[in-house]
Amino acid sequence: MSESFVVVGYEPSTTMPGSIASLLLAARRGKGLVYVGSVGTGSKDKVARDLKQQLNKARVDKPSVAIKGKNLVYARTDLIAEIEFRAWKGDRKLRHASFKGLREAADASEIYQLNG
Repeated sequence: MSESFVVVGYEPSTTMPGSIASLLLAARRGKGLVYVGSVGTGSKDKVARDLKQQLNKARVDKPSVAIKGKNLVYARTDLIAEIEFRAWKGDRKLRHASFKGLREAADASEIYQLNG
């Protein structure tokens, strides 16, 4: 299945300087956002570098959602990513997620909505 999620930051790559290892994603729950996991596959080297530059321009000190991890970089919730994934894990995180591309800001109404 494929859905749209808000990009709330990234984990920097330790193997490819100037790039990202994974995007941090959130879905809507009520009027807020909730962290649903990360995606580290599907983007080419150039795309990963371009995403890092975009997210660095939108960098913030505090995450917009609760996220556990080290060396994470948080960003404003300006970008929407199209993500293909197999299923949901029991902890409400995406399973086998793959980045398909960014969506237009006008598509914000299409952000995945969690129930409950």
